[in-house]
Amino acid sequence: MKKIDYFKLQAKKLHKDFKTQKSVFDEETNESLYEYSPKHFDVNQIIVDYQLNEDKIISSLMKVQHFFATKILGFKSWNELINAPEIELELAKALFDNQHKISLEEWNMYIARLENENKISLDTEGKLLIFKKVFAEVDGHRSLFSSYKL
Repeated sequence: MKKIDYFKLQAKKLHKDFKTQKSVFDEETNESLYEYSPKHFDVNQIIVDYQLNEDKIISSLMKVQHFFATKILGFKSWNELINAPEIELELAKALFDNQHKISLEEWNMYIARLENENKISLDTEGKLLIFKKVFAEVDGHRSLFSSYKL
């Protein structure tokens, strides 16, 4: 499967998971709350981390694609993602698939520190090589943050 098709599929899965939203009345608090029955993503964690308004949960696939590209993968837009060079898509997929080892935020801090301490600027190929050697191919890493994948 092409990487871009993989990301399209993941965005569709997230969209489906958001659409499982059901309103329930909590008699203890006298408030309506929302419950989800996701199959692919930890929707509750995503809502908390990105402070999403559950009354206006992302409903269109286009909006979910943009959210997925910008918040989960770190691109500026869905359009930037679909037009990204293959090497950038490979790094994004590696980060997404290994988010239980290192979150996107942790990765960005790691790279910034590495570049700053060594007074270098890594290209995407260098970042991918480092990711593979330090994180993807090594067990034992655990992110400080939760993985969004179930």
